[in-house]
Amino acid sequence: MRLFQIIFNPTSAAELSRMPRELQLKILGDFRGLPHEVMSTELERFGKLERSGKVLHRFRIGDYRVYFERHELGVVVHRILSRNTLKDFLFRSNLPVAEDEALQKNPKFWELIEAAKSTVPVL
Repeated sequence: MRLFQIIFNPTSAAELSRMPRELQLKILGDFRGLPHEVMSTELERFGKLERSGKVLHRFRIGDYRVYFERHELGVVVHRILSRNTLKDFLFRSNLPVAEDEALQKNPKFWELIEAAKSTVPVL
């Protein structure tokens, strides 16, 4: 079996570390089944956001949304955001459409993702 890694960039690692320990364990536990699915499917059950050839997937875990992309070693987690944060984001953006569609079209969301990506160490 090929090695599979879940890589948290510094931003997503900081977001995870600020959460209560029980929530951290739940999020990490929910990622357990991810390796097989990421390596063998097109990730249909996850939300999908695309822009300029970049594809992010959204994994819902309770009131949180984990934004990640495939990587040759597994997945890179870019952000872990509270659903309430996203609702606030959509409300402030005045976008009355589905969550993924709204985020996909909003440059501010991609700025949020790119800001986190710029701090990713080179593997």
